[in-house]
Amino acid sequence: MLTGSMTGRRGVLAGLTALSLVPSLIWGRRARAQAPRRVLHIDSYHRGNTWNDRIAQAVTATLEAAGVEVKTIHLDTKRKPSTAEKEAAAERAKAEIESFAPAVVTMSDDNAVKYLLQPYFKDSDLPFVFCGLNWDASIYELPYENTTGMVEVSPIPQIIKLLQLHAKGDKIAFLAEDTPTKHKEAQYHKELFDINYDVFYFVSSFPEWKDAFLRAQSEVDMLVFFGVGALTDWDETEALNLTEAETRIPSGTDFAWLAPYTLLAVAKVPEEQGRWAAQAALEILDGVAPSRIPITYNKEGELIFNMRIARRLGIEEAPPLAKILD
Repeated sequence: MLTGSMTGRRGVLAGLTALSLVPSLIWGRRARAQAPRRVLHIDSYHRGNTWNDRIAQAVTATLEAAGVEVKTIHLDTKRKPSTAEKEAAAERAKAEIESFAPAVVTMSDDNAVKYLLQPYFKDSDLPFVFCGLNWDASIYELPYENTTGMVEVSPIPQIIKLLQLHAKGDKIAFLAEDTPTKHKEAQYHKELFDINYDVFYFVSSFPEWKDAFLRAQSEVDMLVFFGVGALTDWDETEALNLTEAETRIPSGTDFAWLAPYTLLAVAKVPEEQGRWAAQAALEILDGVAPSRIPITYNKEGELIFNMRIARRLGIEEAPPLAKILD
């Protein structure tokens, strides 16, 4: 479990929890029990995106173990980021919902909520369960009568606190793909945790990422990585060689799959979100109204420490209870 508190978001959490308890529409238990036990999972991104694939796998495994038929579709909105492309993807997903006729729809990440759920299915008769929606559900007017979900938050204060133990100064940089989600994350780091980044690097290609990484080594004292899934030219081998050869400041991330490129990760667990979404879907299939299932936040995490990077920085010991990369 993650250590430390996230007191800056208590007001948001409390408000969402209270709203999620608003009395629901009457959902017929008999009608729900007689509906096909069929769930459609909608991934905002593409197959091959590690984080979302692991969410989808957890959704599928949990539901299939309970005898539920599951189908997954991908909106691919990270690699096709224009508004027109996102709206077209949502139209195709809407047609798939009408064709597949699921009893419940699960979905991961913001774009599925923004472009499909909110405009087409807000307060409809079809139940939805979201996960991976970053930081604040209220920007999409959630909760709806037909919707519940898990809001995704990151253990940013814990990551920075660990980096500060090895930093020579206080300047910190934010490095991420140039997407609306990552701009939103930067905004909420400030609003919820009062974290003031000294430099922002938003990049659209692997060469831009490499340049930003190298610049950060002399421009700041700490560097935090936040996602590269939108970089279609990402090169794992070259990124590994670069970070192991050129790291001169402590770096951190909240993604386990980026841990090989950083000193440490306090990694969120995608399976937690997938399992929770699937369990909520099972409750709904059994007749529970979505509005009676409170919106929640992810809680699980894993501390990962990269000894290859650590040795380059002159660090000899890992934090207690950390998983070691060597």
